[in-house]
Amino acid sequence: MTATVTSEREAELVPLHEQLTEAFHRHGDRVALLAGADRFTFADLDAAVGAYCVRLRAAGLRAGQRMAVMGMARPQFVIAVLATLRLGASVVLVSPAWKSLEVQHAVQLTGPAVAASDRDHLHTLRGAFTGPVLDLDDVPLRATVPPVSPAPFEQLAPDDWAGSDAALVFSSGTTGLPKAVLHTHATVGAATRHWATALGLSETDRFQIATPPSHILGLLNIFAAISSGSTIRLHTRFDVDEMLRCIEADRLTLEMTVAPIALALAEHAALERFDLSSLRYFMWCATPVVPAVAGRVTARTGVRFITAYGASELPLISSANPASAAPDSWRIDTAGRVIDPVSVRVVDPESGAALKPGIAGEIQARGRSMMVGYLPADANDDAFVDGWYRTGDIGWVDTGGWLHITDRLKEMVKVKGFQVAPAEVESTLLGHPAVLDCAVYGVPDAITGEAVVAAVVADPEQPVTEADLRDLVRASLAKYKTPSRIAFVEAIPRTPSGKVLRRVLRDQQPVTES
Repeated sequence: MTATVTSEREAELVPLHEQLTEAFHRHGDRVALLAGADRFTFADLDAAVGAYCVRLRAAGLRAGQRMAVMGMARPQFVIAVLATLRLGASVVLVSPAWKSLEVQHAVQLTGPAVAASDRDHLHTLRGAFTGPVLDLDDVPLRATVPPVSPAPFEQLAPDDWAGSDAALVFSSGTTGLPKAVLHTHATVGAATRHWATALGLSETDRFQIATPPSHILGLLNIFAAISSGSTIRLHTRFDVDEMLRCIEADRLTLEMTVAPIALALAEHAALERFDLSSLRYFMWCATPVVPAVAGRVTARTGVRFITAYGASELPLISSANPASAAPDSWRIDTAGRVIDPVSVRVVDPESGAALKPGIAGEIQARGRSMMVGYLPADANDDAFVDGWYRTGDIGWVDTGGWLHITDRLKEMVKVKGFQVAPAEVESTLLGHPAVLDCAVYGVPDAITGEAVVAAVVADPEQPVTEADLRDLVRASLAKYKTPSRIAFVEAIPRTPSGKVLRRVLRDQQPVTES
């Protein structure tokens, strides 16, 4: 017996745009979005999306083209994304945390025809993109015209929808600059169904979303909730008191957390004062669960946690799956069971041979929700083997089918679920005249999953401080890529071929706190 887990059946393929259109028609006057004091029904959303289709068409967007979107989780962002998909175009999701060089790389790699941003990020996007850039704050939230069918516009043929581009999100690679992960209407449609099933979503759910919509998790939260007829509560940024007030006032049923949010709940002095009885569970994503933190929250609120595991390339691989399991059977010491209809196998990292249950190796996965591939295309060379996506994670499957993650095979550092490429940070550090050599690596961190650490060989003739180098990285790259610590060393350990021995550095410079 080998550690290969395969789902029992394949769900019927329904492209993303069909799922969303059906939801708009079915749920009509039910509330779809909550944002601040505003409420939008499915009919409101449908009309606003249709009206924005006209605006995008006037800006020059056509079926088959791409539109870059840079913004926070607001109704305007949701409307712009859905209108782009309705026109048969695809969305390129640009992180609002990125600086100008990162944004410039993203638009050069993906070639959007049109772009849109909220007002806070217009300057950055316009500095990186020469085409038309729309202001998301001008999106009409209350359409004054009936819903616009996509029929008057240039559309792909119905049979071409499933295989057409839908979304491009970004994932860092060992070579440095982010790669674009390409999903079609078929793959992201499958991922949406998988996520809705894993969450057990239905029309009765009210789902609070603070996860960044430029991340695959934030995007799928929105798609899965809409397609299931659930109500979404949007937040542009995390505020623990506002989050707790909304759970109580809106009688929310699902709450998405990552490690910092869970810790904020565990340490909240007045947590017991809030009525959280409407919650079915807390979902812990992006980083391994910290049992002590989860246990404190559950003990104080009575609300259990469930877990999930996935990647931008294959958005959902495993989950505790509350739709088909009793709460007493949920476990937070694993990444869950493989979600139908994804398949997982564990192989020896050197030989590629399949391993038996209980033996750790590289986790590989495949399924209908798997990405089509990367941009640039040469990044695909190491991404797949025999049709399986190489997650780069080390783990094992127990005899009960539960998946356990133990380590990373790839060099990327995962900070709050975001991948940081060591080479990108190293290149920035080497731009300082006092840095002779450097290496960036990750160390375990109870809050962020991993923390970014840099080992630097400095020129003794040119004084430089840790603060100087952190400021350099912070000015050039997204905040989460900034090293939590910089250690000055005499030399960087390398193999005879010049490859950095990052594990040696981890052993020499342990870091336990961010």
